[in-house]
This record gives sequence, C-alpha cells and structure tokens, in this order.
Amino acid sequence: MAMSANILGMKPHLYILTGASRGVGLAMAEQLLISGNSLLCISRHANSDLTLAADSAQLALTQWTLDLSDGQAASVRLGQWLEDQGPSAFASLTLINNAGVIPRIGPLSDADAHDLAHALRVGLEAPLQLCAAFLGATGSWAMPKRVLNISSGLGRNAMASQSAYCAAKAGMDHFTRCMALDEALKPHGAKVCALAPGVIDTDMQVQLRGADSEAFPNQGLFAQLKAQGQLSSPAQAASRILAFLERADFGQNPVADVRN
Repeated sequence: MAMSANILGMKPHLYILTGASRGVGLAMAEQLLISGNSLLCISRHANSDLTLAADSAQLALTQWTLDLSDGQAASVRLGQWLEDQGPSAFASLTLINNAGVIPRIGPLSDADAHDLAHALRVGLEAPLQLCAAFLGATGSWAMPKRVLNISSGLGRNAMASQSAYCAAKAGMDHFTRCMALDEALKPHGAKVCALAPGVIDTDMQVQLRGADSEAFPNQGLFAQLKAQGQLSSPAQAASRILAFLERADFGQNPVADVRN
C-alpha cells in the first residue's frame, strides 16, 4: 500500500489546484495524487472518486468546496491556511490556477452584465487574488515555489463572441508577466508562468461546438477539430501540463504555450 510523505516522515510537495473536480483539472489532480505530494483542491464541488482514491492509497488530499466567483474569501482562507502550516511543513509549493468559465456565447452587445462579471471574477479576479495570497503568505519561505496559471490561445488571439473569456485570459497573461518581474527581485521569489494548454476535449469544448453558429461564427471550427481528432484528452493535456511544470527552465518565459 502506498504511504503518504507525512506517514514516512518526509516533507511533502504541496500542490494547490483550482477547478479540480472535472475535466483537465480532475486529470491533473489524479496524476498529482501520488506518494510524496500533498494536494489541496479548490472547486465548487468535491470529487468523491478522488477522495476514494486518496483514502484507499493513504495519500494526502484536501478538498475545499468554494465558489471562486468570491475570490476574496478563497484567497483569505488560503493565505491564513498557508500561514498556519508554516515554512517547515513542505519541501516545495505550487499553485495551479486552472478554474475558468465561458459565459453565454454571443457578441458582447447581447451579453448579460451579471454573466460577464461572473466570468471575469472566476477567470481573472480569483487567480489574481489567489496568487497574491499564495505569494504573500510564503514570500520569506526559502523552498522552491511555482505558480502555473492555465491560460489559453484565446488570451493571445481575438475571437468573435468570446469577449469575456478572451479578456480574462489576456489579463491572466499580463498579470503573470508583472508577477514574474516582482518575483525576480526577491531572494526567494517564485517561478511563474501562464501556459496555454492546447485544445482539450472538455465540457467547455462541448459548449463551443454546440453553440448557435449565428451567434458564434467559429462554431464550425471547433466542430471540425473534434471531427478530425485534433483534441487532446484531459489526461493527455494534464500529462503535458505537468511535464512542462517540471521543466528546468519553467518560468524563464512567463507566457508560454505547451505546444511550443
């Protein structure tokens, strides 16, 4: 039976992962759930299969059920929790901001203000606040620290009927650039990167393929990607993302694409 790092008396590697209950977030959580790691997942819903897997293998998993449209509450809780753990609890620290939403698909002129606000809170405001809490609580800690923000090609390439999602990901890219400059000036600064993960066959892709083509001019493109088998599975994408995270040059470029 696998034993957790705590049981063996070793310091675990902490991974904090948002949006871990389904899709590529769940796939990353499953792949990170190994001996030597301690995993803290933050999602609207806990994943019972993940809990069962951790319990059966005696692996370190904590799931917080939080709505990241209230990023302030999540970030305050994270910052306090990290301070309570202290600088001697972990061998390394990694924050992965994966959660995001696509609001109702259509031109900005047809958008609902509440829907837009929700998309930006989850996709941009919460990652910004969680990064601030993570870096603020651990700034003096000397162990390796990394921040991986899961971005998108749509943060770098405009698309009709995707204003809010494009804006959130473009904002994520740019605040990651700023964060990298900040951290480079610190003696124990974190390595940070906003990574586009490629095109993945998730519920978000189903939403795009099923959109009204009159409201979403690129609907046919996404349907074609599926038909031609050009989408990565969540497990494949998770493997590539986590391999990128472990690269020796991680953070050298604060905005990157897993395909490059």
